[in-house]
Amino acid sequence: MKDLIDAYDDPKPATTTIATLLKRMQDKGFVDYTQVGRSREYVPLVKKKDYFSKHVNGLIKNFFNNDAGQFASFFTETTDLSKEQLESLKKMIDQQIENK
Repeated sequence: MKDLIDAYDDPKPATTTIATLLKRMQDKGFVDYTQVGRSREYVPLVKKKDYFSKHVNGLIKNFFNNDAGQFASFFTETTDLSKEQLESLKKMIDQQIENK
């Protein structure tokens, strides 16, 4: 927990705030810990990619009527992406189409 608090800029969150967040994450199965002396060493149980994927899919379902096209339209119109970034996204989409 000390490492997490140290990673924050000032003003740092209270120790109790971090402890509460870690407890909630543990209750949800996202992290676990091992006791090391008087300290706890927390480890992730869920890969970042899996966590992110679940939440993006939930976002598309809940806010865009499960329509990825609406999400893509919103994302590309409301962000300040350069032409190169948009072309890169297009290439990624084209590659996924080929893989299907």
